Amino acid sequence: MTHHQKPRICVVPMTRGVGGMVSFRHKLSAGLSAQGIEVTHDLSDTPYRSVLVIGGTRHLGKLWRIRRQGIPVVQRLDGMNWLHRVPGSPRLFSTGFRHFLRAEYGNAVLSFIRSRLATHVVYQSEFVHGWWERIHGLTVTPFSVIYNGVDLSVYTPNGKHHRPDDRYRLLLVEGSLMGGYELGLQSAIRLTENLNELIKQQSDLLPLPVELAVAGRVPEAARQRWEQSTQIMLKWIGLVERECIPELDRSAHLLFSADINAACPNSVIEAMACGLPVVGFATGALPELVRKNAGCLSPYGGDPWRLETPDTLSLAKAALEILSKQEHFRRAARVWAEAEFGLDKMVERYLEVLMGT
Repeated sequence: MTHHQKPRICVVPMTRGVGGMVSFRHKLSAGLSAQGIEVTHDLSDTPYRSVLVIGGTRHLGKLWRIRRQGIPVVQRLDGMNWLHRVPGSPRLFSTGFRHFLRAEYGNAVLSFIRSRLATHVVYQSEFVHGWWERIHGLTVTPFSVIYNGVDLSVYTPNGKHHRPDDRYRLLLVEGSLMGGYELGLQSAIRLTENLNELIKQQSDLLPLPVELAVAGRVPEAARQRWEQSTQIMLKWIGLVERECIPELDRSAHLLFSADINAACPNSVIEAMACGLPVVGFATGALPELVRKNAGCLSPYGGDPWRLETPDTLSLAKAALEILSKQEHFRRAARVWAEAEFGLDKMVERYLEVLMGT
């Protein structure tokens, strides 16, 4: 490593756009640079100490050669594609056979790297670890579970916000609510309807209406359909830039995590860091993430893997508890985020794996 004095790490693929992978790559690269480690995103740009594959890559041949040279290959694994296999799933019908093939191919690539190329696997949660081992067998290489982290000085309860005092704002933050994911929007609307009913019945709570604020890509036709079929207040925020999320989180009373069987949703960790309590179904990694009064989870009430109709009334009761003890839950959410989900902690754990210390 004569012409490169700094230690170097290769992080692939070089993803663009929005979503968890892009956000993670940004955060990790910045964290590694701060530690004096150079980051490249090109497998041909040798030398480097190790490779981190975020999920999968098309360049399996290159990865194979890297591995043959004795360079460690670390794979970070999220969940796998599954909505396309649910009988009667809207995803199956709305995107058809091509989507089905793409989803299966994606799973096959992830599985191949995990079993044949990776020298270490990082799972984003215990849930993800269990899921992969259930479907694709035990992990044959060393592995770790490392949760996503956030910059606690950026995602903080302190700062500008526009939290309304004439209504309760329930926030939903997703990159996209299309395909099979519009079920999350349906649950959010049912939850808001149930919550409004419960508030009317509770004399000891401020009789404020609940507004559902939706951040994410929602097709115009879907917006109109929902506006015509529900009485609740709906606020369509659209796709939100990453740097606007802290202010958005501070401007709500409650975050609803809509993703079913989520691997390790950034939106949940970001919300808790901003002191925004979380309500959701106890599926996926949520029982690991939302603890110590950082929010309330409620049983799904059916089989989430078959996308059976969830129990939004129990969920509304959980949400009502958070609204009736706002300050208690808001403080607890921040304290829990500080204890578990700081970016420094995440970067440090990845460094241990990538540098082989």
